[in-house]
Amino acid sequence: MNIVVDENIPLGKDAFSTLGNVSVLPGRQISSSYLQEASALIVRSVTSVNKKLLAGTPVKFVGTATAGIDHIDQEYLNNQQIGFADAAGSNANSVAEYVLTALAIIAQRFQISLKGKTLGIVGVGRIGRLVANHAKVLGMEVILNDPPLARKSQDQCYRPLEEALQADFVTLHVPLINEGVDKTVHLIGEKKLAAMSSSSILFNTCRGEVIDNHALLLALKNQQIQGAVLDVWEGEPSIHWDLAHTATIATPHIAGYSFDGKIKGTSMIYSAACDYFGIAPTWKFTEDAPPLSHPGNAINAHGHNLEHLLVQLAPRLYDLQGDDTRMRSLLVLPMPQRPTRFDQLRRQYPKRREFYAFPLLLQDADPGVLSDLDQLGFSIHQFEK
Repeated sequence: MNIVVDENIPLGKDAFSTLGNVSVLPGRQISSSYLQEASALIVRSVTSVNKKLLAGTPVKFVGTATAGIDHIDQEYLNNQQIGFADAAGSNANSVAEYVLTALAIIAQRFQISLKGKTLGIVGVGRIGRLVANHAKVLGMEVILNDPPLARKSQDQCYRPLEEALQADFVTLHVPLINEGVDKTVHLIGEKKLAAMSSSSILFNTCRGEVIDNHALLLALKNQQIQGAVLDVWEGEPSIHWDLAHTATIATPHIAGYSFDGKIKGTSMIYSAACDYFGIAPTWKFTEDAPPLSHPGNAINAHGHNLEHLLVQLAPRLYDLQGDDTRMRSLLVLPMPQRPTRFDQLRRQYPKRREFYAFPLLLQDADPGVLSDLDQLGFSIHQFEK
């Protein structure tokens, strides 16, 4: 069996080589000509999988190692009886940690307290729920917006979009839907931005097209909102570079790119492919956990509250500001070079572990703070002299 795998899927060749012969290609270069002898295709979000790509090929199974599936024509796959699997939930913790770290950086940069602030969460799926749980631990008030869930559950906890947009922070976690009552393309445009508070900061880690990027740039320049944390962009990799320059934090579509999340995605699609082809799985990723910090490196937590420790710990474990710096380095390049370099930043992304992978020692921490840090995903151990 021949299998084509996106080169940006970590350990993809190792895993799928147990099923057949693997060809590894850049996701944007995968075309029909490379699939003429392929039985399976394993992609990420940059490859559009549709009739144009698959017609006339022997592909029987498609897997995407991503949670989002707007790049997949599922109707075509169903009609052609082509097997399909996604990695829903694999990157949820990674994205939630991105949002949490960005909140910590903003709290420090603007010298504000997160406790008591409001967070509007638009889209309450796996990621939205995690973000909501984190915010509640921090003492923030969450305003949930999810029309499909509201209709299904009739739960009054889901509020209108207009109400969520009044929050101090607004974070978007919706799928990209092109039409219909739940359309999300340009969900946030000129009118919605005008309705937001002038002190609000808007986060987007789902899909760039959910925000009208031109309207957002004008809103930022006119100080209609205070800032924007943007990981996704319209027209990737040829994005709105002025918007990247103006954003509070700008990153190259890597919020879900933790090593742990990507390996989970690889594992999920590998298992699904084994099930589809009736092959017993033989590949399993294992990695030794990092050693516990030495007592001499213990962090003195005496008298520090949860938010103070979050501001110290989150950027220490995830260098989000480094991601921002690398993104801004593109702005000094000649315009024609920027899209290629944008993709390179994603392809050559540093190995980023999730919080739980770093056992930390805290000295003299309040038990309640330890419990809260545990709920935020940190692997914390109390150390006393």
